[in-house]
Amino acid sequence: MRLYTLGERYNLCGERVREARIHTGWSQEELAAKLQLAGLQLGQMAVSRIETGKRVVPDFELPILAEVLRVSTDWLLGKE
Repeated sequence: MRLYTLGERYNLCGERVREARIHTGWSQEELAAKLQLAGLQLGQMAVSRIETGKRVVPDFELPILAEVLRVSTDWLLGKE
């Protein structure tokens, strides 16, 4: 399987995930814990890799990220 990138980034939502996380006042570790409670088994390192664009974010993770961060999936993708 070939992974397509946007320059050096493997996702569209990383910068918005970071922005929303900082807006809520959470650390990466706190976000990871909240995502785990919502059913996504991600640790702090995975959150860091999402935010820096070094991790692919599968489509099934987007709604959970949006729900936990209290934003829309469109906002995470930069559509709003």
